[in-house]
Amino acid sequence: MTALRQRKGSKGKDPGPSIQNLKPDCTAEPREKFATGGFSWWTILCLMTGSIVGVSLGLLCCIYVATLHENDLWFSNIKEVEREISFRTECGLYYSYYKQMLKAPSIQQGLYELIHDNTTESKRTINILQRMNIYQEVFLSILYRVLPIQTYLEPIYFYIYTVFALQTVYVIALFITSWLLSDSWLAGALSGVWYILNRVDTTRVEFTISLRENWSIPFFALQVAAITCYLRPQLKPIHQRVVLWLVFVSTFCFCLTWQFNQFVLLVQALIIFTLDCLDFFTAEQVVSLYLMQVLSLLLVWLLQFCNSMILGSLVLSFIVSALFIKHFQTGLKTGGFAIRVGKLALHTVLVLTLTFTINYSAKKILQLKSDEHIFKFIKAKFGFGATRDFDASLYLCEEAFGLLPLDTFERLAGTVLLYPYLCTLSVLFILLLLVALSNLSLNGSGQASGEREDRTFRMRPDVAYNLLHTVFFGLLAFSTMRMKYLWTGHMCAFAAFGVCGKEVWSLYLRVLRCNTKTMMRLIRYSVPIVILAFLYYKFWPRLMEEISELREFYDPDTVELMEWIRLKTPKRAVFAGSMQLLAGIKLCTGRVLTNHPHYEDQALRERTRQVYQIYARQSAEEVHKVLGSVGADYIVLEDSICYERRHSRGCRLRDLLDLANGHIMDGPGENEPDLIPASHPRFCEAIKTDMPPYSTLFTRVFKNKTFHVYKLKKIKKKNKAENAP
Repeated sequence: MTALRQRKGSKGKDPGPSIQNLKPDCTAEPREKFATGGFSWWTILCLMTGSIVGVSLGLLCCIYVATLHENDLWFSNIKEVEREISFRTECGLYYSYYKQMLKAPSIQQGLYELIHDNTTESKRTINILQRMNIYQEVFLSILYRVLPIQTYLEPIYFYIYTVFALQTVYVIALFITSWLLSDSWLAGALSGVWYILNRVDTTRVEFTISLRENWSIPFFALQVAAITCYLRPQLKPIHQRVVLWLVFVSTFCFCLTWQFNQFVLLVQALIIFTLDCLDFFTAEQVVSLYLMQVLSLLLVWLLQFCNSMILGSLVLSFIVSALFIKHFQTGLKTGGFAIRVGKLALHTVLVLTLTFTINYSAKKILQLKSDEHIFKFIKAKFGFGATRDFDASLYLCEEAFGLLPLDTFERLAGTVLLYPYLCTLSVLFILLLLVALSNLSLNGSGQASGEREDRTFRMRPDVAYNLLHTVFFGLLAFSTMRMKYLWTGHMCAFAAFGVCGKEVWSLYLRVLRCNTKTMMRLIRYSVPIVILAFLYYKFWPRLMEEISELREFYDPDTVELMEWIRLKTPKRAVFAGSMQLLAGIKLCTGRVLTNHPHYEDQALRERTRQVYQIYARQSAEEVHKVLGSVGADYIVLEDSICYERRHSRGCRLRDLLDLANGHIMDGPGENEPDLIPASHPRFCEAIKTDMPPYSTLFTRVFKNKTFHVYKLKKIKKKNKAENAP
């Protein structure tokens, strides 16, 4: 906390260079030049100042979220089991593999155990490196073993500090993007400040540390910065090759660390396709960017032991289709306006048709069903028929997969982010349409390049890319709240570009007929400084109050459960229960699980639905049979699920199970006419009566205010023993 105050205090004392000393941008024509080069002293000073400010803001964000995490949990003073419990839901599952690698006798043995894992899913041996994106945990565990830091840094701190450090990378990437677009490091400073102030909507890293998105989105932001640099006009060929290498590395890291990479890259591929059709990109740029995506996905496919889900992804099918048809449609960008629009429409239809044909064929050949639940969810979400499918309903009922709440815009407006963003978006989108119409009006002949230089409306390809990027990912965020973190960070960089860049201000000043260099300089540098001063005045006291607020982790019931499991049950005991709780059981106790939160496998989804019958209206015999088939020794029942009130009727877990089983939901409210009353009481309630047949099949071995643990009785073995001579 002290370090945070000192860093922010020092920044507050030095608001930056005065207005009188500011130049139009860091690439302006220099007054003094080195004898051996073309860089002015002013350019060097701008680069150094901007770099220092960017790194400082990144470190500030890292320290800020680390301080919030410490203050919220009192992380440094709680017990190890409490620290591990704080990795809730799937976070605990991912962290457990980092812990498992560290406990292994050697790195080789740890990797072997991950490749031949028989504790994550009972009665199954699975390849964790193939099924899950946990190479980051493997890499960190190896790094921790190799580096001489074990004596003064605990493994858990090495892990969380690494994730927090990625926030530094994220902020620096946003800083670079806005700086490249606007040619002013003030835009980078503004984007970094906006990212920090809008923490609630830009990241949730401080309380969901090991979620895959917290690892991957910083690399995605770095990739966007590299693409922005690659698309800059007049970039030399050698620089293009270097930047393309950065695009590939950042794309690869993004894909390797998040299982939803294919859907994000699909959106990005659609952006590239759109800009290619509207003639903003050259053929070389389009092919290069597509190839970077394909090479990254294929390399991840190899590292994940030929994971079929990657080969069956829509993005690969789309890129192959786009490149194939583009190769044969050589005259796509020739002809008059009407002819070109007709050709583009036909081109789009052909690409989409071939995409779905290739994708359907690939899934049939590979017998791929891993991602079918996502398409069921999308189909139901956009109203293409109601569904009682348990997996799709599980997503539909989660707030994170619902529409973006309107109060998000109230918070964004409160930090003065929303208004410049909307102004920049609206003006540039209209300009994009005008430039697109102008591009389509060109006949594609040799004099086209000369015609482009003389046009009234022009837009740089890097600006066009970032504009469509924020539009496409904004639409994705509107449809699915969890995806807003892909949008809001870039939103900060795009709004900062609008405030500090020339594109928007030049249009406004033209309308006002005062578009002079002096006026442009004054506005471009005075407006961001005024905004930064206002944000400092309004939010500095709030930040100081926020980081000084102290809380403490408190979950005694879960701690008691974990301690009991660790001390009172066999090490190879198999536990059944909710996905979220079982992830914590694996992390804290190392026991074997029946199911877990990583949902990208059809067989696991089916097993989870079966195990969840403990919260449905099923007979004791049926539940015992199902649990016995998956090898469960114990079941953990949670009152918070059995008597759930967090969700409304129809979205409670017990309701989803009733609907999937064709049973009438309990509680007041309407039911669909084809549903029938269940012939048995709800298992999680009836078992607590300790009456036959429940007492015959299950024995309660642990109980507190939140959890009830029952041990399955081995009835068949008992009967065999009684009948023996």
